Amino acid sequence: MSISSAATSRALAIAVALAWPAASALAKDAAPGTYGRNPAGLAAHLDRLVAAYPDTIQGYDDTHLVLRDGTRFAIDDGREDKSFDELLDLPDIGDMFAFVYPADADAAQPPVDFDPGRVRVEGLFKALYGDCEKGDLTGRMSRVDWVPGHGGKPVWVATAQGVDRALKAVSAELDALPASFGKFLAPSSGTYNCRPIAGTNRMSMHSYGVAIDINTDFSDYWRWTKPGADGLYPWKNRIPPEVVAIFEKHGFIWGGRWYHYDTMHFEYRPDLLAAAD
Repeated sequence: MSISSAATSRALAIAVALAWPAASALAKDAAPGTYGRNPAGLAAHLDRLVAAYPDTIQGYDDTHLVLRDGTRFAIDDGREDKSFDELLDLPDIGDMFAFVYPADADAAQPPVDFDPGRVRVEGLFKALYGDCEKGDLTGRMSRVDWVPGHGGKPVWVATAQGVDRALKAVSAELDALPASFGKFLAPSSGTYNCRPIAGTNRMSMHSYGVAIDINTDFSDYWRWTKPGADGLYPWKNRIPPEVVAIFEKHGFIWGGRWYHYDTMHFEYRPDLLAAAD
C-alpha cells in the first residue's frame, strides 16, 4: 500500500477560486444518471481530506481511503451513471468532491443540484465523530458559549477533530461584529441532534455534533419555498457575507451555497476549504 501525503493544495485552491464560473457548466453536463465519475484533481481533494482529519485518516492508496484503525473506504465504486439522489444516498469517497465548494465567492443563486458538501459517506463521518444512535458521542461533547455579546446561549458540539475549538473561534469573531449582526446569530436554532435529514434516511451533520443552525427568523430553506413554474427552487438569502466569511475562515461550510439551500446551516468541513491552509 502506498499512502499519499503529497502537498497539492495549490491545485485545489485554484479549483475553488474557479468554482462559481465552472459550476454552470458542471450542472449542465451532470444530467440525471451521469454522476459518479471521479472529479478532476481528485488527488488534491484526497490530500486535503487526509490533512483535515489526521488523527483518524492515515492516507490513501490507488483504490481506498485508509483509516488509522485499518478501515478502508472505496474511492471509486465504478459507477458513473448515478442519479442525483443516488449520488446523495450511495456515494463513494470520490463522489464527496463532485462539486467544488466556492469559498469566499459572492453569495448567489447556485446552478441546479449544485450542493457542495451535501454528498457524504456516512461511514466515514461515523468514524470521525461516532455513531449517535449507539451513544458514541456521550462524553465527547463540549460546551461553547455562543456569541454571548449578542445575547447568545451556550451550545454543545463535538470535541473530536477540534470542532469545539473551531466554533469557539467563530463565536469570538462574530461577537466582535456590530450589534446589528446579533439578530442573525442568536438565538441559535440548534447544534447536536441525533436525527436524519428531513425527508431522507441519511443522518444529519447535527447528529455528529459538527453543525450549528443560527437564527431561523432571518434564514431561508428550500423546503419552505414553492418551486417556480419551471420546477426550480428560487434561491433566497438574508445572511450577511461577514458572517459567512468568519465561519468559512474557521473550517465551516455554509448551506447557503447549495441549490437546496439552508442558509441557517453551517457545518465543520475543513476538507472542503482551501482557505483552511
